[in-house]
Amino acid sequence: INTLLASVMADGETIIENAAKEPEIVNVATFLNNMGANIMGAGTNEIRVVGVSALNGAYTEVIPDRIEAGTYIIMGALLGDNLEIDGMIPEHNIVLLNKLQEMGVNFKLNNHKMILNKSANLKPTNVRTVVYPGFPTDLGQPMSVLLTQANGISLFEETIWENRMGHVKYLNLMGANIEAERQHAKITGPTKLHGKTITATDLRAGAALVTAGLLADGTTIINDAEHILRGYERIINKLSRVGANIKIEEI
Repeated sequence: INTLLASVMADGETIIENAAKEPEIVNVATFLNNMGANIMGAGTNEIRVVGVSALNGAYTEVIPDRIEAGTYIIMGALLGDNLEIDGMIPEHNIVLLNKLQEMGVNFKLNNHKMILNKSANLKPTNVRTVVYPGFPTDLGQPMSVLLTQANGISLFEETIWENRMGHVKYLNLMGANIEAERQHAKITGPTKLHGKTITATDLRAGAALVTAGLLADGTTIINDAEHILRGYERIINKLSRVGANIKIEEI
């Protein structure tokens, strides 16, 4: 995206190789093209930009956050009672939905709306994060909580980010059975989770711990919650509206 912004008014042609292919890239490129830019190939691994001398005003619609939607989908798979998630684009989370189907999660899709119910007898599965359109690295940590409730052994491999296991020790403290080494984890379930005082080490770890806290018996206290709040708009309000007992406390 930064390279796109730099190149739209640069002299000549810019070629971006090994480009990210996420929907967000296409969303930004479409907006820039609406403004008069000349961008070709957004959504593929090679983007070509022919510089223009000026940009005009334009209209665009920001796409829904697929990671936020994916996090709530995972929560619904664990705890949903006809939980309705509206305004999502299912195609942007198709790999997650395929995994949930493989595990036996109870959900229904209707255009941009999804209804989930807590699913019994979840099957284990293996998850390997890769670049889009593969399984997203940002959903790996919340997904690991779902895998703690599957019947058997699931394997998780992280190939994108070098520090994706910060939440594991806290899940184990809560009762999970996870063996993690560097970028790999072996998750054995199902395990009962119990409320503890834990720490969000990063944004998606925090989302995983919120998910675990909702699932656990007793009270869970998550320190350094600012990591979570920067990536999930009004998360306390949204979860409270569907029955969660969750609040923010200043220390």
